[in-house]
Amino acid sequence: MLRKLRSLALLSFIGSSFLPAQVKSTSADLVVYGATASGVVTAYTAAKQGMKVVLLEPGTHVGGMVTGGLSATDVAYFPIIGGYARKFYVEAAEHYGVHTLSHHDDWLSEPHVGEEIFNRWLKESGVQVQFGTRLKERSGVQKKGTHVVSITTEDGKVWSGKIFADCTYEGDLMAQAGVKYIVGREGMEVYNENLAGVREDTPMHQFRWKISAYNDKGKLMPEVESVPMEPNGKGDKKVQAYNFRLILTDNPALKLPWPKPADYDASRFELLLKYVQQWKEHIGKEPTFRDVVNPVFIPNHKADFNNNGAFSTDYLGKSWTYPDASYAERKKIWDDHMLYTQSFFYFLSTDPRVPRPLQDSVNHWGLAKDEFTDTGNWPNQLYVREGRRMVGQYVMHQADLQTERTKPDSIGMGSYNSDSHNVQRVALKDGSARNEGDMQVPVKPYEIAFGTMIPKDDQTDNLLVPVCFSASHVAYSSVRMEPQYMMIGQAAGDTAWLSLKSGVPVSKVSVPELQKTLHAQGAILHLSERSKEGPEPPK
Repeated sequence: MLRKLRSLALLSFIGSSFLPAQVKSTSADLVVYGATASGVVTAYTAAKQGMKVVLLEPGTHVGGMVTGGLSATDVAYFPIIGGYARKFYVEAAEHYGVHTLSHHDDWLSEPHVGEEIFNRWLKESGVQVQFGTRLKERSGVQKKGTHVVSITTEDGKVWSGKIFADCTYEGDLMAQAGVKYIVGREGMEVYNENLAGVREDTPMHQFRWKISAYNDKGKLMPEVESVPMEPNGKGDKKVQAYNFRLILTDNPALKLPWPKPADYDASRFELLLKYVQQWKEHIGKEPTFRDVVNPVFIPNHKADFNNNGAFSTDYLGKSWTYPDASYAERKKIWDDHMLYTQSFFYFLSTDPRVPRPLQDSVNHWGLAKDEFTDTGNWPNQLYVREGRRMVGQYVMHQADLQTERTKPDSIGMGSYNSDSHNVQRVALKDGSARNEGDMQVPVKPYEIAFGTMIPKDDQTDNLLVPVCFSASHVAYSSVRMEPQYMMIGQAAGDTAWLSLKSGVPVSKVSVPELQKTLHAQGAILHLSERSKEGPEPPK
């Protein structure tokens, strides 16, 4: 009998050792997918409420763009930024001995400082963080009816949860869960938005004089689309441009020389070269670095360099397929954006045809050797300004930013301009090059509705979407700022807790109780609650 039992035990052990990887399972109250700043705050908020939280990050860093190059925080009217988002910026300022957030400069910090804060929050709150855990492609979400039961990552591990939150810029969990979404721009008629669709006449980030899109041989130059521009206001499937936000330094002790990228091809900048060579003729002086990029100074002799002008770091027309692309295709797009960025700076810093004042000002700066140390000092996060956008319980649109700015179920506030970067660069019928898609329209502070982060009931009942939230292209272009992602993430974390506590779907939690909880955490839900640190509200 003893021998028989040993044999059975041995067979049981052998059998278990050969079980498929997908039986390895971890369960949690809340599973957060994507350690963007929104994902960190979602997880942190729920964990502080006592929930068991797992945070899955496909990459190797936390913080998304907040720690990936976007140090020039898009705060706009910052007295409406409250809760844990404000707490983050308070702690970042205190790192530099600053104990106020009364000026825009107080909201700026180095990437590695932000990442240290987020990592500490996650550790202190007991969030289980798992890196390298990308959702299994196409079949990574398991549902029973409208209920998400678990997700499976590429390593075969199953992550079971009572509630889930998709906090990625791409929205893959949301999409696989069967939630309706849109990619691209609605036409004017969809939500009665006069800013929607193709935008024929936009003066910002535009060529400052008429310049031919063709070279001397009559051939269309690189980085110009071969298809004509659609009529004004027409919707399309095109997405605003992505880029990398570089952290550069002018400190000789930290500055690295501009490296020559593999596969460098100077000819792709033929139009840029023509433009900067004509600059003095049209503007009366030679161009400098500030004419082709936008530096915002941050502490310790560094600056966050963003797109500026007609031909800059935005890689126009190359982001369109990214939201719905396969993982392999996304990697190609990501790598192509990196090659473009590296080539852009190498071209400006080394090509002898570039006007000397411009070249000298480029070479005054270089990559900071103490940032992004595991990615060759180039940013570790592509700036996915807009990917999928959920069509949820409430769809924010232009009126919510301009004329219908208050919401009884407010979970936070926004105030940044309607801000879409250009979508494409085309050749007009007269042969001139033209950028299309830019949108920079001022708004007054507005409130963000609870339903913006909630899918429709017939699609899921336990999923929250704080980043690929429900908004038209026009509205998303304003709400898409990192402080707002963080504030919506805080509301998502508290919604998860209330849903679990009361045993109701996420859409059915008590909004007054949610608002009471958010207020107790310092959130600002209405303009009357604004912080006194900072200017008076815009009139």
